[in-house]
Amino acid sequence: MLKPRESIAKLSPYHSPIVSRDGLSLDLNESMAGCSPRVLARLHSLSSAEVSLYPQREVGERLVANFLGIEPEQVLLTNGMDEALSLVFTSYLDPNDELLFADPTFVMYPTLGEALGAQLVRLQSCEDLTLPVADFLARISPRTRVIAIANPNNPTGLAVSRDDLLKVPEAAPNAAVVIDEAYFEFCGAALTCRTMIPDLARHPNLFVARTFSKAYGLAGLRLGVLTGAAEQIDYLRRLSLPFNVNAVALACLEEALADRAFLSEHVAQVKRGRERLEQLFEELGLRFWPSQTNFVLVRIGVKAKAFVESMQRRGVLVRDSSANPGCDGCVRVTVGTPQQMDGVLQAIREAITGIQRP
Repeated sequence: MLKPRESIAKLSPYHSPIVSRDGLSLDLNESMAGCSPRVLARLHSLSSAEVSLYPQREVGERLVANFLGIEPEQVLLTNGMDEALSLVFTSYLDPNDELLFADPTFVMYPTLGEALGAQLVRLQSCEDLTLPVADFLARISPRTRVIAIANPNNPTGLAVSRDDLLKVPEAAPNAAVVIDEAYFEFCGAALTCRTMIPDLARHPNLFVARTFSKAYGLAGLRLGVLTGAAEQIDYLRRLSLPFNVNAVALACLEEALADRAFLSEHVAQVKRGRERLEQLFEELGLRFWPSQTNFVLVRIGVKAKAFVESMQRRGVLVRDSSANPGCDGCVRVTVGTPQQMDGVLQAIREAITGIQRP
């Protein structure tokens, strides 16, 4: 009887987090503003030939490299950030090698590690859910081959200082260190929010991943970016499928990068909406984590499930994050557009009032 590798057979299935589209989807950290009008115009202008011919990923990589201020040889475009992570994990993790990360964080890290038969070294974040830097560094061993850190983190929204992050590739020169900057564009002015891309030149084991799914509103097109030392990116190209990024995504890439006014305004709106959420949670006496992303994590308590259900009845979908280690009773709320946030804030008030009744 045909059987898969043992690590695959033992793997718990990962299902899409989409449970419904019946309501305002503030549960998946998508862009509620949509994409740039220039991207939409480019979509409408696609020709038959552009759709029927194989895509040229290298053209897009040159665009992204120029935008980020690095060399094209340091850029690999991927089918969303999930593929970027998969390429790194597959390239550097042998069975029984160690994958190091701190919970709570992006669920795909342990999923990919388990699929490859790696040993998961899961550290618990500090009581305030910040990265336990000292414990993290102390747990690096000769068997550590991949280290994954989301900065800012999902689901907490917290960011780690650049100085602390730089200690990791320095302490683990034989491990691939992946800094997941999916939410980087939403960072505030704090010093904690500095990209690691300029540090690639001094750390050949460092990778920085980005996505166009969040700030750019292109989640449906599945476009991710992996950056690193040219030598390491070359290794990953050997595994990457040649036509992994579709022609539609590549056609829209130039307009997405060029429309800086749209991105700037969207990010500014998200920050204002984030502040409104945090002010409301403070007013309601709820514990929340100051976010550097397009969402806010708030602790509702033992009635978190009832709160999520109450919000759904009011037409707003939010994410119960209680299953994440350290997040018992927590709910994650994505920031909507300014027009949407008026109704969202009212729905939160009503839902909290409802679950607090005896």
